[in-house]
Amino acid sequence: MDISFFWIGIGLAALGYFIGDGLKNFRNQKNAPSYPTLIKKSDLHLYLNLTKNEVEDLLSKHPHAPKIELNGTTYFPYQQFMEWLASNEIYKS
Repeated sequence: MDISFFWIGIGLAALGYFIGDGLKNFRNQKNAPSYPTLIKKSDLHLYLNLTKNEVEDLLSKHPHAPKIELNGTTYFPYQQFMEWLASNEIYKS
């Protein structure tokens, strides 16, 4: 009977350790997808909360914005584009 309490105690200690370790990383979750999200040029205004004219003006003034062209269609990698937009690089010229 003493041995069964010993194993229950070991089990509870291991359970506490794993729950505590999981809670430690609870705030540091990374919800970023593991694949790049590509946005068509025609849909970019929806993600930026701008009008189509404002997006066209932004892209014409900054042709070096991160983009990918596939089969004649221009795509913008969402994460990379948002990092470029938030950086100081856009305000240098």
